[in-house]
Order: sequence, then C-alpha cells, then structure tokens
Amino acid sequence: MEQLKHWQDPVNALLGLWVLLSPWALGFQDDRMIMLNAVIIGAALVAVALGAIFIPRAWEEWTEGALGLWLVASPWVLGFTTHEQATLNAVAAGLAIAVLALWTLLTDKDYSGWMRDRTVR
Repeated sequence: MEQLKHWQDPVNALLGLWVLLSPWALGFQDDRMIMLNAVIIGAALVAVALGAIFIPRAWEEWTEGALGLWLVASPWVLGFTTHEQATLNAVAAGLAIAVLALWTLLTDKDYSGWMRDRTVR
C-alpha cells in the first residue's frame, strides 16, 4: 500500500462522515431540507475524500473546497439560519473542510504549480 499523500484527506473524510450523521447527532433530522443537505453533502465529501486518499488528484481538493464553501453558505441560501445548531454545524464543518482543502492545494507541489506559473512571470 502506498503512503498517504495528504493527511488532510482522511480528516475531511471524517468531517464528511460527521456532516452526514449530524442531523441525528444534533437532533435536526425532522427538518427534511436541512437533513437532506447534510446527508447529500456529507456523502459527497466522504466519497471525494476517499477518492483523494486512494488516487490523489487536484480536482478532488477543489471539490472538497467547493463543498465546504457550500456548507458555509447553505444556512443562508436554504434559509435555516434560525436553526442555530444546524447553522453552527454547517459553518464550522464547512470552514474546516475548505481550509484543509485549500491547505492541500497550496502546499502540494504537484497541485500548486499552476499558481507558481502565474505568479513567477
């Protein structure tokens, strides 16, 4: 088995699992829209993070980052800011996921080359 390329990917997989299970853990499973958002985004995060663990590609990190940013914005876009636990959960998990994905993109020489190519000129 190959060595793990980015420690951030298993952490994002665990965060995705948390997001997936959070409606039941935090008690907002009865609100269908909030629950579906958490389940769909959480499952997508787990899938993308596992893909990044086994076959690392930059697009997976970009996808993790986009899903994290969606989680941050989703309470306002979907209108559930009055549900404090769900909002705090989405914003905190989303920020952590987005930061870890961005960290990976900026620190991996195979992924950050596009940025260096644009700034060196």
